[in-house]
Amino acid sequence: MRHLQTLRLIEAVARAGSIRKAAEDMAITSSALNRRITGFEEEFGYPIFERLPRGVRLNPAGELLVQHIRAQISDLARVQSQVADLSGARRGHVSIACSQALLPYFLPEQIAVYRRAHPGVSFSVRVRDRVAAEHDLSEFRSDLALVFEPVYLADFEVLFAMRQPVFAVFAEDHPLAAKEGELRLRDCLAWPQAMPTHPYGVRHLLEMAVRGRSLSIDPTVESESFEFLRHYVRHEQAVAFQIPIGLKSLTGGGVTAREVSVRDVPAGHLLLGQMRGRSLPVASARFANQLAGAMAEMGGATGEPADASAGIGSTGIGSTGMSATGMSAKGIGAAPLARGG
Repeated sequence: MRHLQTLRLIEAVARAGSIRKAAEDMAITSSALNRRITGFEEEFGYPIFERLPRGVRLNPAGELLVQHIRAQISDLARVQSQVADLSGARRGHVSIACSQALLPYFLPEQIAVYRRAHPGVSFSVRVRDRVAAEHDLSEFRSDLALVFEPVYLADFEVLFAMRQPVFAVFAEDHPLAAKEGELRLRDCLAWPQAMPTHPYGVRHLLEMAVRGRSLSIDPTVESESFEFLRHYVRHEQAVAFQIPIGLKSLTGGGVTAREVSVRDVPAGHLLLGQMRGRSLPVASARFANQLAGAMAEMGGATGEPADASAGIGSTGIGSTGMSATGMSAKGIGAAPLARGG
């Protein structure tokens, strides 16, 4: 496995952009790490790093190599998990990149449920916006992503899709709480606005909703933290916005929430996905299947749970296509996702 360790060291240097920093992360001296890289480059026949005044950077050959390394490490982890599964050990590790809305309730509950059946499986959860989550998948830093309104979908293989309307969040004694009839966006924007920052899907839907209309997004307070925004509205008659999966209860704690009319803000979609074409480790494939089932039970789904076995030793749980009229999750019985909600 010495050769594999060298590949891991190269990947660590590529990630850190510095031999010194990677050496600290990998518990090896800088000089020893530099010798390992130099020796590999000689054996490989090509340099893979550009030496810069302050660190190193992959050259084109190095970028190709590191993508191969990450795929090899991922594939070995999948084989190891399959062998452990054969022995009945049921061990493994699941890494997830997710939107903030999944943190308070949904993911903690689902991880706990899974670990009750498979206590040998560990998890890492990385909070990522809708662009960074896709990047994590392509860099093999995460096995799965749960992201609201992803941007590119080039390397994102949709395993399950779930409709999520936008809700306005405000204090229980806010005048909007007692307003009769449907809640319109203009009603919400008439009050101080507590907005998520631009990278987030909710903000994107709101920006699209006001385009070409006599409405504007003019935040009184802006934050990357949905928890901060949700708690802030308790102290001022402001309005925040969130998707329902991040709102365990629509009332309680001095805060309530109401759906904004889809005539004004079309519902978005929460997507469970993996890197296109990747074979997931056993634990990750099974957890993806559990997540899809849980999302289906919550309602608002546009697909059916996929069979976890499809992600074991194959190209994934499902496959997806993109058309001009919307997304479809082929292989999981999904209808196209209607942008109008």
